[in-house]
Amino acid sequence: MTYKIQKINNLSSKGLDRFPTDLYELGSEISNPDAIMLRSQKLHEMEFGSNLQAIGRAGAGVNNIPVDRLTQLGVPVFNAPGANANAVKELVLGSMFLVERNLHKATNYMQSLTATGDELEREVEDGKKRFVGRELTDKTLGVIGLGAIGVGVASAAASLGMKVIGYDPAITVENAWKLSATVSKANSVDEVLARCDFLTVHVPLIDATRHMINAQRLQTMKDGVVILNFARAGVVDEPALLEALNSGKVKNYICDFPTTENIAHENAVCLPHLGASTAEAEENCAVMVADQLREFLEHGVIKNSVNFPPVELSRKSDFRLALIHKNVPDMVGQISHQLGQSSINILHMINESRADVACTLIDTEAAVDEATMAAIRDIDGLLKARQI
Repeated sequence: MTYKIQKINNLSSKGLDRFPTDLYELGSEISNPDAIMLRSQKLHEMEFGSNLQAIGRAGAGVNNIPVDRLTQLGVPVFNAPGANANAVKELVLGSMFLVERNLHKATNYMQSLTATGDELEREVEDGKKRFVGRELTDKTLGVIGLGAIGVGVASAAASLGMKVIGYDPAITVENAWKLSATVSKANSVDEVLARCDFLTVHVPLIDATRHMINAQRLQTMKDGVVILNFARAGVVDEPALLEALNSGKVKNYICDFPTTENIAHENAVCLPHLGASTAEAEENCAVMVADQLREFLEHGVIKNSVNFPPVELSRKSDFRLALIHKNVPDMVGQISHQLGQSSINILHMINESRADVACTLIDTEAAVDEATMAAIRDIDGLLKARQI
């Protein structure tokens, strides 16, 4: 069998090379593909073919993908959490140095000079006095969201001599182990905001985080705070933020989400979506997603899906069923019954659920005939069924 992968956007060749040519056909114009691999293309208006089994986004956020609709179709959406973490971490650190040492303003000043000789030297010395900055050591950095990026930022800032306070009620055990022991734990977002000189947010944009940084919370922060947003634009209430910049409450706003309003503000530093824009991050994301798509298509294994539970099962035979269905009672029983009716023995199986959906992998002693597969697909609540 040859799997067809539709590739969208400019994807790293190192990721695409993970698909062996004897098993996969890749192309941007493939119709009704088995999987779609992309970066930032918006898919909300796309019609999906009946063959579609999976979508892989070479990045962390999936706002450009209609996840809820795909869930109802039984299609897992994969992303690459952590693959771009180092790139974003370095950009956050670099941005703090940028504004605290006035590097952007000093560079612009130097490029504006036209004098030569002694006159140039005099203008350089005059400029030097205008761009006196602050050191980061002993300043307090607040980090909201301690996933792969937040942990990296917190630990690196601590190693620079900053005092770091972090908050994440859902931090994983794995990320907790990676966090520097010097990072203080906060009990709420508001505790972080009240104590920090710098604030960086690393959370997804969901209802609970939309406008997390708003007018009311800005008033509780220290005067002259620096806010960095490399998460999502909607996490910060921008009109409130611009007002805080105007009043001096916020010294600088650094973000990866330019708008007409924030670009025009002299104390805002706006970057053109550079968070994951390094060659290394693009390669890491593409490789991770390619491997996840292969594992799912060839073995039914699910890792790093944003809408389905993780599922992994070592193979006990050459015959495997990969089933995606609603998370309702007696689903596995009905599937097993259909196999039993055809005298097909189950050697190994696993069932995992997440909210309203579930995934079942079954290794069978023999191949499952088409009539039995059709009977399984006819079970009420069965979303996808394939034999691998």
